[in-house]
Amino acid sequence: MKIYVYPHEILKKKAEPVREIDGALQKFIDDMIELMYRAKGVGLAANQVGEAIRLFVMDVSGSDEPPSPIVIINPVITAMEGSEVAEEGCLSVPRYSAKLKRASLVEVKGFDRHGNEIRYEGQGLAARCLQHEIDHLDGICFVDRLSSLKKAMFRKKWPKILAELDLGKDDKE
Repeated sequence: MKIYVYPHEILKKKAEPVREIDGALQKFIDDMIELMYRAKGVGLAANQVGEAIRLFVMDVSGSDEPPSPIVIINPVITAMEGSEVAEEGCLSVPRYSAKLKRASLVEVKGFDRHGNEIRYEGQGLAARCLQHEIDHLDGICFVDRLSSLKKAMFRKKWPKILAELDLGKDDKE
């Protein structure tokens, strides 16, 4: 399992709902959680690892807290309030971050890894992560939300970052 890098086509594809929760999906979820931790991320959407299904994992617990992974299948944002601007990055856009305006409080409904309906409310980093991962499932990367000026700056920097990362062609397209 690997994390696909922007502008790979899978990152632009709108994910399909999960229809069945089985052993293969459980293993996929475990592998995603392991990869998220190994990559030192706080969230990872299924399409970032090549599966266009509506599923993401996240863990916004602090480094001094025990791991607390959250799995949300077929997430839907049910409420958003307030706004805040904060630095945002992405495992699919390594070595790049930018300030982005997001809702400061978000409520999401979906299903946990066992098929139980859940509601999850997040503030601050959790709210940002929920919006960021659901954007991925809708085929939107955080750099797509940048202002025109910031997008132009990103387009200028990104080829240099990709060259430094020395990724294979398959990782980028």
